[in-house]
Amino acid sequence: MKIIILGAGQVGLTLAENLVSEDNDITLVDSELELLEDIQQKHDLRVVNGPASSPRVLREAGATDVDLLVAVTSSDEVNMVACQMAYTLFHTPTKIARIRNSEYLREKDKLFHHNMIPIDHIISPEILVTDEIIRLIDYPGALQISYFADKRISLVVLKAYYGGPLVGYSISTLKEHLPHIGCRIVSILRQDTQIRPQGSTIIEAGDEVTFITETVNTKAFMSEIQRLDKPYKRIMIVGGGNIGAGVAKYLEETCSVKLIERNAEKAKALTEKLSHTLVFQGDASDQSLLFEEHIENIDVFISLTSDDEANIMSALLAKRLGAKKAMVLIQRMAYINLIQGGTIDIAVSPQQATISALLSHVRKGDVKNVVSLRHGQAEALELVIHGDTTTSNVVGRKLGELKLPQGVMVGALLRDNEVIIASKNLILQEEDHVVIYISDKKYVSDVEKMFQPSAFFI
Repeated sequence: MKIIILGAGQVGLTLAENLVSEDNDITLVDSELELLEDIQQKHDLRVVNGPASSPRVLREAGATDVDLLVAVTSSDEVNMVACQMAYTLFHTPTKIARIRNSEYLREKDKLFHHNMIPIDHIISPEILVTDEIIRLIDYPGALQISYFADKRISLVVLKAYYGGPLVGYSISTLKEHLPHIGCRIVSILRQDTQIRPQGSTIIEAGDEVTFITETVNTKAFMSEIQRLDKPYKRIMIVGGGNIGAGVAKYLEETCSVKLIERNAEKAKALTEKLSHTLVFQGDASDQSLLFEEHIENIDVFISLTSDDEANIMSALLAKRLGAKKAMVLIQRMAYINLIQGGTIDIAVSPQQATISALLSHVRKGDVKNVVSLRHGQAEALELVIHGDTTTSNVVGRKLGELKLPQGVMVGALLRDNEVIIASKNLILQEEDHVVIYISDKKYVSDVEKMFQPSAFFI
């Protein structure tokens, strides 16, 4: 696939790194020449220097015969104009743009279509992150939770702790514990080493376990790996931007929510916008303020400002003063590996959420959803099987007969509105929505090829 990526920031660069290793023809456009030269030395891709919305630059990047244009510059307006240029001048078939401004998003149905601003798919990091935080609040104890097949299937990452009934026992004993609930453990990360789970594998305290199950059974299985946390009721949020306000708005009906905002004007506006949230104007690193607001009673402290360092420091302080859990928003991917799983319980990355959303539009075949895992090293995807026994190398075959690459596991599928947990004797059928875990991204193209129908397959 021939792809132009506009913007060599963290999202643009990470997307290019993900796609360049998968046999794609990638051209990266940015106005910073020095940055592009550095990227070109490290990766096998083309670079073009210049403004992303310029017809000349787009033509030089190869827009005349490109399959996909992804506009992820730091400017919503540049992204919109670039998509307009690509559509009007070059008839680019698929255009994706990152849009952050909530005013544009509120009017998206009127603005973004072929008769106005021709964008085929909109990616909004703030909405993606807000949804991710809400899922983590809804499932206490999870490190990551993602939905597939219209939310019927869930993939969950969580840490095993002493007290979980399955901890210290082999995976095969799970059927004795939960005889009527289907679940498949697809990955175990133990001391930074990936372990392929088998029936004889013993779950140890400290393991990071990834499993796939029907969504209604998620909490039942979580309770096997760790003592299930009580629902979060007392929440403190730092940062009154779109994400902080969105999370507060969702939680304030069912939880006691306090929000700290440094800017006095913004704090006043939030007071009018949030009817059941206590809004304070102040600094979250002010120890006396946290004491006054009884930080020791807080179930989850969530720091969502645009400053990584401020988020980390305020969360560390909150945990030291007694907050039970701390969740932080982190822009820099390098920081996530340093902090998550230590004093800070969960780090949420806008870049990772954006990459996951983008990949679902880039993957070959009928891919409905993609989730990036283990900070981009692994991936889970939902794809729809097409073809028949003469055109597909998976239709009509048992899962146990498929020669899947090492570290690739089918977790579950949705068939005729029924969730079926994968087993070696499960026979795949046309139109199955299959959820697949891929432990190493280098195998993504192999999986795509295996599940794609071919008129010449025998």
